[in-house]
Amino acid sequence: MKLYDYILSPDCYTIRLMAALIGMPLTLRPVDMHPGREHLAPHLLALNPAGSLPILKDGDLLLTEVSAMLVHLATQAGLDWLAGDMPHAAAEQQQWLSFSSRLTASLGQARLCAMFEAPGDLAALQQNGTIALRTLEAALFEKRLRQQTFLVSNHPTISDVACFAHVVLAPDGGVSLDPYPSIRLWQRAIRALPGFIEMPGIYRRHDLNVEPDTSAGGAAQQQM
Repeated sequence: MKLYDYILSPDCYTIRLMAALIGMPLTLRPVDMHPGREHLAPHLLALNPAGSLPILKDGDLLLTEVSAMLVHLATQAGLDWLAGDMPHAAAEQQQWLSFSSRLTASLGQARLCAMFEAPGDLAALQQNGTIALRTLEAALFEKRLRQQTFLVSNHPTISDVACFAHVVLAPDGGVSLDPYPSIRLWQRAIRALPGFIEMPGIYRRHDLNVEPDTSAGGAAQQQM
């Protein structure tokens, strides 16, 4: 498989991470997205007229949407990554894949504004990103009450991978993760997975902190 890749793109990292977690080798084709804007060059627009990255090519199959790439990679590793063994889990997984688009449109765009001076209302993007983080924090807290570590199951799925990068890179866009102990525990669990790989900009600042208190009383107090 060939991945047209930009090293600082959270979406590209999402695909590199998924491939690493399942042990799938990728041939990386670096793209000079910033400042070269190669993703808008004719030879790449011929592959993806939307002018976005990543692009995944596997033989005759060409994919330009992150969620489709995650599904394609997961099919190489078995049903566990797809949460396909139970209908309600498959539906919940689809909901989190859709939710990851909210993260891209809020936290991801805030990061582009703050780091790359992309156009946009930074304050509004940060506000929308904060709302998304609160939604994720509440969901993860509910999961932990049921002794569940990940978003859809007791084991990781593509739902977790889809949401991970934009969440942990939120501070690059001026949105702190400090108020969200369940998110911080969730990201630690993902970091601990065999095959996990780093991305420039994803720091371990919370790994040295005292373990967040996610008991009912402690979490409620931190969310106030």
